[in-house]
Amino acid sequence: MSQVILRQLSKIYPAASKSPEFHAVRGIDLEIQSGEFMVLVGPSGCGKSTTLRMIAGLEEISSGTIAIDDRTVNDVLPKDRDIAMVFQNYALYPHMSVYENMAFGLKLRKMPKPEIDQRVREAAVLLGLEDHLERKPKALSGGQRQRVAVGRAIVRKPKVFLFDEPLSNLDAKMRVSMRTEISKLHARLGATMIYVTHDQVEAMTMGDRICVMKDGHILQVDTPLNLYNQPASLFVAGFIGSPPMNFLRGTIQRTGETLTFVETNSQSTPAKLVLKAPHAAHLSSELGRELIMGIRPENIRPASATSRGAASITATVELCEPMGAETMVYLTTGATAFIGRFAPTTHYAALEKISVEFDAAAVHFFDPETERRLPMG
Repeated sequence: MSQVILRQLSKIYPAASKSPEFHAVRGIDLEIQSGEFMVLVGPSGCGKSTTLRMIAGLEEISSGTIAIDDRTVNDVLPKDRDIAMVFQNYALYPHMSVYENMAFGLKLRKMPKPEIDQRVREAAVLLGLEDHLERKPKALSGGQRQRVAVGRAIVRKPKVFLFDEPLSNLDAKMRVSMRTEISKLHARLGATMIYVTHDQVEAMTMGDRICVMKDGHILQVDTPLNLYNQPASLFVAGFIGSPPMNFLRGTIQRTGETLTFVETNSQSTPAKLVLKAPHAAHLSSELGRELIMGIRPENIRPASATSRGAASITATVELCEPMGAETMVYLTTGATAFIGRFAPTTHYAALEKISVEFDAAAVHFFDPETERRLPMG
């Protein structure tokens, strides 16, 4: 197990004939603790895979430092960094058996045959491959091939495991199965793992902590639940969660002693949310200013006569999407579209008008200029 520390790490690709200089990673700082499962997540082009490749030594850094166990490895060759990388495309040798693929790296290191055999068979048992050791990759399923790629990394017993979108070539059912297997593997090995994905569901279900990236910057590093419940910015709030957080623009207005968030740009009756502690105390200085209110789909529900402290609004049903354990209801209020997570028995007709309410205690407010979440205490 090893700690990995990135300090002011940057990657700049020089200008080409028809394209300007490109900053893929912009001076990021990140500490990955020994034995931690860290997930780098973000949209395509955010710099997550470039960061991983710099840690591996497959991409030259432009500035900054990478340290593994207090040893700066900027100029250390990939083979001498004591890391193992699992790629998206498996990178297996088609003419070799599963056993030979897993043993190949150890043979290059001239390790004794008995130790190679022991390591390969131990990894095969761990990954459920003991009955497939003599097969060639073409005789395996996609999930089995990915296990072989993981096994090839395990037998090396590296300080750090690096995963570069390893499940993106698998079908949906196999992805769920394999992410469970990798999580179990981490629990058994207790190894330091850095995992890159664009799939925020993978990130939420696998990571001890998640590093959210955008445009070469780190926006937030935190546990999955903290990212979900306390997003630092508008982007993180919208990226983490499936379906994503809903956003409404509006202003804070005062009526007597009551503060209310009133939706703007609505073509029908605007949503109004009466603010209570701690929101009222912290938003009293924002009177008349446009803010963005965020609310998760599970905090929107059909309005009831006994509702208290909730914003009630009339919306048009665009689509009901039954999911078995729940129903996703897609709604609009003229200019604003949002999603509610309702009970599984819920059903509405398309274009039906319904009344829904927002849980006042579960909303977030964001500054539309800085896109930062406003603190509520």
